[in-house]
Amino acid sequence: MGFREEYAAHVAEREALGVPPLPLSAEQTVEVIEFIKTGEFVEEMLDLLENRVSPGVDDAAYVKAAFLNEVASEEHHVAAIAPEEAVRMLGMMLGGYNVKPLIDVLSSKNEKVVEAAVQALSNTLLVYDAFNDVEELHKAGNAAATKVMTSWANAEWFVNKKELPEKITVTVFKVPGETNTDDLSPASEAFTRSDIPLHANSMLTAKMDDPIGTIKKLKEKGHPVAYVGDVVGTGSSRKSGINSVQWHMGEDIPGVPNKRTGGVVLGGIIAPIFFATSEDSGALPLELDVSQMEMGDVIEIYPYKGEAHKNGECIATFKLNPNTITDEVRAGGRIPLIIGRGLTSKARSVLGMGSTDIFLTADQPKDSGKGYTLAQKMVGKACGLKGVRPGMYCEPEMSTVGSQDTTGPMTRDEIKELAALGFNADLVLQSFCHTAAYPKPSDVQMHHTLPDFIANRSGVALRPGDGVIHSWLNRMVLPDTVGTGADSHTRFPIGISFPGGSGIVAFAGVTGSMPLTMPESVLVRFKGEMQPGITLRDLVNAIPHQAIKEGLLTVEKKGKKNIFAGRILEIEGLPDLKAEQAFELSDASAERSAAACTVRLNKEPVIEYLKSNVTLLNSMIEAGYEDHRTLARRIVKMEEWLEKPELMEPDADAEYAAVIEIDLNQITEPILACPNDPDDVATLSEILASDRPKNIDEVFVGSCMTNIGHYRALGEVLKGEGSVPTRLWVCPPTKMDEKQLTEEGYYALFGAAGARTEIPGCSLCMGNQARVADNAIVFSTSTRNFDNRLGKGAQVYLGSAELAAVCSLLGKIPTKEEYLELTKKIEGKEDDIYKYLNFNLIKDYKLN
Repeated sequence: MGFREEYAAHVAEREALGVPPLPLSAEQTVEVIEFIKTGEFVEEMLDLLENRVSPGVDDAAYVKAAFLNEVASEEHHVAAIAPEEAVRMLGMMLGGYNVKPLIDVLSSKNEKVVEAAVQALSNTLLVYDAFNDVEELHKAGNAAATKVMTSWANAEWFVNKKELPEKITVTVFKVPGETNTDDLSPASEAFTRSDIPLHANSMLTAKMDDPIGTIKKLKEKGHPVAYVGDVVGTGSSRKSGINSVQWHMGEDIPGVPNKRTGGVVLGGIIAPIFFATSEDSGALPLELDVSQMEMGDVIEIYPYKGEAHKNGECIATFKLNPNTITDEVRAGGRIPLIIGRGLTSKARSVLGMGSTDIFLTADQPKDSGKGYTLAQKMVGKACGLKGVRPGMYCEPEMSTVGSQDTTGPMTRDEIKELAALGFNADLVLQSFCHTAAYPKPSDVQMHHTLPDFIANRSGVALRPGDGVIHSWLNRMVLPDTVGTGADSHTRFPIGISFPGGSGIVAFAGVTGSMPLTMPESVLVRFKGEMQPGITLRDLVNAIPHQAIKEGLLTVEKKGKKNIFAGRILEIEGLPDLKAEQAFELSDASAERSAAACTVRLNKEPVIEYLKSNVTLLNSMIEAGYEDHRTLARRIVKMEEWLEKPELMEPDADAEYAAVIEIDLNQITEPILACPNDPDDVATLSEILASDRPKNIDEVFVGSCMTNIGHYRALGEVLKGEGSVPTRLWVCPPTKMDEKQLTEEGYYALFGAAGARTEIPGCSLCMGNQARVADNAIVFSTSTRNFDNRLGKGAQVYLGSAELAAVCSLLGKIPTKEEYLELTKKIEGKEDDIYKYLNFNLIKDYKLN
């Protein structure tokens, strides 16, 4: 079967799924070019070459650019494509492999070719170091290069785009209540995320009947469809969620197959990471009262007036946030706007022009004259400032960037579209923790190809089975530095992280910085003494518990209050926590919808942590992990800090949006998150007095919320009790934990209890691998408990590993007395149980 027949079969197969064909591979692009050269099926093949090859530095883009370069330079004559037409097609490829050919033909003797090249380059933003080549030509007197430089300086790439209109008419697609990113991008379909149209078929399928058909019917009204919800985008930082919304409600991008931009998202509350990901992607997110908007309503949005109308009446008002969002939408997203502004600035400098007023400037807050919080100082340091005020726009240096495997293929594609062949962030880490245990064929292929892609750009690639990204990435972080990751649980125990979608992670990795409008901070201050039987996980849940008491947080979604949403959670009062323990607190800030988190620690636990981590990173180099130069560079920086260990401190007069004090003396029993909302927290006594389910069918001890101490505690409670009546899942976060627990005999205890042990990684937590039984009542140590996340119809409690052990033994939620009695086995052994892995203290440590 020839190429045309094979491709026609592929098109038909995809049509049956309701999606367009995949972009062409490099091999398919070669076939298409051969047809064009021989003059066969020319119109069909030209369409494929122009519209079905991914741009940037994709392998197929390399083939396409090389061929078009031959035609544009008139090295080869092809009847079907004039040289200037080849240049025009090169200009649609965004950047990367097309840039050098376009610059080369600026010196062509063919005036049509030169004119086309000027037009193409004037609208190409991803030129990177090739900017210097245009500058050299300009200085050498090349008139075409001067035209390009002038066009960049005048921001014609921007001003030639349509402005955001005064009025936008949309049809409402409303999902009442809360939409989380599991609804928009189901974990069970994570393996399709990089195939945007196919993955978009799964949007909202677990939440409503025929969502895709409903959207199609709404489009018949003749207006764009807007996504509307009371609370939109809570949960993980999934670019795939925005991709799905834009696929159904956005518009095509010429020359970029299977991806769309634009679209309108309206929410009473839009989760901050989701809001930022919408900005990055060219959508228009607006927070406003949506209570008078119903499915199928036609409404008019007046973005500059800040009003939404229905039937001629104003039903809601809003304020554009940030004030630059109209420029972001016009540019096709916040990321192209940032890159384009930088290009314009460089060109104006070359031409001796002053600053421009073409772009809106971010509103900056007045300086209050007060002190800075810990977070404000960390971000300030990353910006070369003493501190940053809430509301200030900045672009902090990204010291550490993390990418996990269910978003990794999308990040890879975003990196290709950014036309990047290297990382400028100091350390980029790729993990395989979400797909290692039960890989699908596409996952296996990714395991083989993505590590080289990352390492070849100077990133560090872990291996399937190594364990959870956060447990590794945290060990690579430098104190008081800033980072990001494409997983909402990228929340450092030292330093600070602002998680984002795969697009911003690609941008941060490639450029070494990220856009940030500094959020306000909420201070949570612990005081008093920990009471018997109380764990750090109870303190995690004590934060929303106290906020609810103070009226700062509500469980109800309609008109929801959440003091933490979009703000930085700053925690103090527990300065002697180990770094692994501090991460329990920072990790859970994701469930609060906080933008970031800091934990104020003394120097001693940080020193202990970094000494251990230096040994681990050295052992990674010995074990052949790449890129070894990046690891070595991070080791040097850790050792430099250890030579002169200093930590930032908040100023005494720092300002906070709220201060919440939690008295440890008053926490005398475990606090759990109840089914199925991480904000719905209650004590054991409150649960037993309610109508919530009390029996427990399955228990999961695992996820990034755990460390080795939790598994020892689990084993001690289970010791001598025989097989438990529940289905017990045990999954340590790293292979180092697994090895140590095995050597200490705890795996024997898990086996005696009848536990199902999983390879280190995320296991049940994300819900894309193994699943609990349908409609099971579950107690879990995992991160969040949204509907259908761990299993279809599952009702999930979240709490400590110690309470998990008791629930697994009793098959029910225990009373406070039962819990305290069964956990007495831990008493007197705390120093041994909660002893963390200090690799530097293990003689001749080797990473196996």
